[in-house]
Amino acid sequence: MQHRRDCDVPGSMTFRIETAERGTFTLFILSGRIETRAIAELKRLFELQTDYRSVVLDLKDVSWVDRDVIGFLVRCEADGVKLENCPAYIREWMERDKD
Repeated sequence: MQHRRDCDVPGSMTFRIETAERGTFTLFILSGRIETRAIAELKRLFELQTDYRSVVLDLKDVSWVDRDVIGFLVRCEADGVKLENCPAYIREWMERDKD
């Protein structure tokens, strides 16, 4: 089952979250520009999950992120969220942010 939602966060451009089930995992497919204001919506969706280790974020179609989102992604990964198709520039920024 797959659900799609376009998220209009006040003061930012639209980003999209598609939700799909993959076995025991919940897959969130993100696309567009992910800005600080989007973090609250992502946290709300995560709270619906029983275990963060069953969450997968697919970042293949993310075109841009801001610094706060990088920190959020670092914390997600530390909490057990799996990042798939993470663009190299995001991964590099995350690695620098960990230091």
